[in-house]
Amino acid sequence: IAPGPEPLINCINKIQEIMNKRIDCDTSSSDIVDLMNVVGVCVVAGGKRRTAQIAFGHYDDKEYISLKDPDLYQEELMSHRWASNNSIYAEDGMDYTNIINTIKKSGEPGILYKHRMQNYGRIKDGYQEGIDGKATLLNPCGEISLESEELCNISDVFPARHDSLEDFKRSIKYAFLYCKTVTLVPTHLPTTNSKILKNRRIGISQSGIVQAIQKHGATEYFRWCDEGYNYLKNLDKKYSDWLCIQKSIKLTTVKPAGSTSLLMGSTPGIHFEHSEYYIRRIRVEETNVQLVQAVKDAGYKWEVSAYGDRSIVFEVPVKAENFYKGKSDVSVWEQMQLGSKIQSIWADNSVSQTVTFTKDESEYLKNVIEMYEDQFKTVSFLPLSDHGYVQAPYETITVEQYEEMNKKIKPINFNFKNT
Repeated sequence: IAPGPEPLINCINKIQEIMNKRIDCDTSSSDIVDLMNVVGVCVVAGGKRRTAQIAFGHYDDKEYISLKDPDLYQEELMSHRWASNNSIYAEDGMDYTNIINTIKKSGEPGILYKHRMQNYGRIKDGYQEGIDGKATLLNPCGEISLESEELCNISDVFPARHDSLEDFKRSIKYAFLYCKTVTLVPTHLPTTNSKILKNRRIGISQSGIVQAIQKHGATEYFRWCDEGYNYLKNLDKKYSDWLCIQKSIKLTTVKPAGSTSLLMGSTPGIHFEHSEYYIRRIRVEETNVQLVQAVKDAGYKWEVSAYGDRSIVFEVPVKAENFYKGKSDVSVWEQMQLGSKIQSIWADNSVSQTVTFTKDESEYLKNVIEMYEDQFKTVSFLPLSDHGYVQAPYETITVEQYEEMNKKIKPINFNFKNT
């Protein structure tokens, strides 16, 4: 349902407000990010589920690095700066001191090692000069390296759903065939088409990685990753020759898999379950009147979105099935080791991983990054608590809180009347 002209009017007025302050001055990095974020907020108000943006800045740009510091810019965060992931271009051996303080507070900025993205596929395959030399960007969640005007093309497989390597290979073959076929479909932009034709970039992603390790054991699962990747390389040669097109510049990735993992009852991407009992917050557009009312009638606790994106935020109590480990049970070191392993043997694009850390662990976060910097293309962090984000997607609760919330809800009646 169209929201009317108000969001666009607000967007234009906000752009005017930002630019009027810069008359006769150079445009700053904060101006650039604010402008894109204001447009993102407008898009959300226009009926989209969410806006997905990523910004990149230099690691020595103190103004850019502090854009999401909740102690400095809480008003701006609530207004529009929530709309993007902000990351820096990092270099091996750099001094991470400038970014650590804001990472401790809000988890941002994320880190991208562009030189590694451009010169490496899987880390285990070693340096390959210019293998992806024109890639300068990532998609908003950080798992796919991209040239300007290039598109993502991703599909998911779920290794924990398989009992054998052969069965897993069957899934990744179908995922490959789907993505490779998508590269044959032109867009309406000639410049984008030229990048697709040249790169044929795809990303076969895995979700439920932690569950797969629990089910198959780490050694066996990592063997699946390595052999699965080599199998994909052979498939790509075979079908690219058959179709008379370029082989794909890169084939594999790990994406966050938020929605698809929920659909499959899977842990998201490479991440651990949040906790055994937790609140999962879900946003529903307020214009979806029948669905909003049905969920309210079912007894779910709700709030109006604090971010002004015309949505209602519902709280769903969750008990994790077959619970193994929660985020608070896993050290920052274990998470980094798992991410580096998957970047080494599976993902030739990137691994989208948000490494969570406790307040105690924040004190040696700089050492963690320095120890692992040569094993990652990109990585981001998030405090487990006190991160400054209201209505966070996940919140740990006790079994008593879960049972109390669960008592107040009933099945949702989806038999909407036609209007």
